[in-house]
Amino acid sequence: MDSRIPALFHLLQYSDATFPVGTFSFSNGLETASYEKLVHDAPTLEEYARSAARQAAFSDGVAALTAYRACKAGDYAAIKDIDSKLILFKMNDEARLMLKRMGKKLAELAARIFDAEILKQWLADIEADATPGSYPVAQGIVFALSELGEEDLYVSHQYGVINMILGAALRCVRVSHYDTQEILFRLASETPELYEEAKDMTFEDMNCFVPEMDILASLHEKGNMRMFMS
Repeated sequence: MDSRIPALFHLLQYSDATFPVGTFSFSNGLETASYEKLVHDAPTLEEYARSAARQAAFSDGVAALTAYRACKAGDYAAIKDIDSKLILFKMNDEARLMLKRMGKKLAELAARIFDAEILKQWLADIEADATPGSYPVAQGIVFALSELGEEDLYVSHQYGVINMILGAALRCVRVSHYDTQEILFRLASETPELYEEAKDMTFEDMNCFVPEMDILASLHEKGNMRMFMS
């Protein structure tokens, strides 16, 4: 029996848009971008998704890889450290809220699947407000416990960021399923380059300088658009 088969099955499971961590509730700023007519068709949607993927690649993606390695090494202190630093790294409340809600959901789900002390301790600290419980850190822990590789983790992370935006676009932008699948297919080819750059980065190297997206998030916090939570 090929032992890689269950791992691939889990990779699909964790990357599925219906995986119950609440991604459908967030648009990663797209709702405001659509409202402001910055994203209004397939080409502008593709550029927005590309920008979001790049922003996440060198911030959340690095945090996920760091948490993955810390979990593999059994270094709980390092997991808590990157968890706290990642939340401080975020410039707007909605981004922090998104990561914390999805992270706690994933931690709760994982605790029902894995009998791992490091996961139990992290979930207990989340519930005690001793650590934020961010989603990328949860992804790193879950992928490490699932015996999936770093590349698997990074692909799932990038797929999740892009697919969240494309799924939201079907509800607020004039695009079709054909458009979103074509965009997803094209952006997949850009993920290896992002991974090669991100895999050797540390927290000190992390960056997410896409100021327009943070401005859109601040507008969403004060605006009347409420189809999504971000």
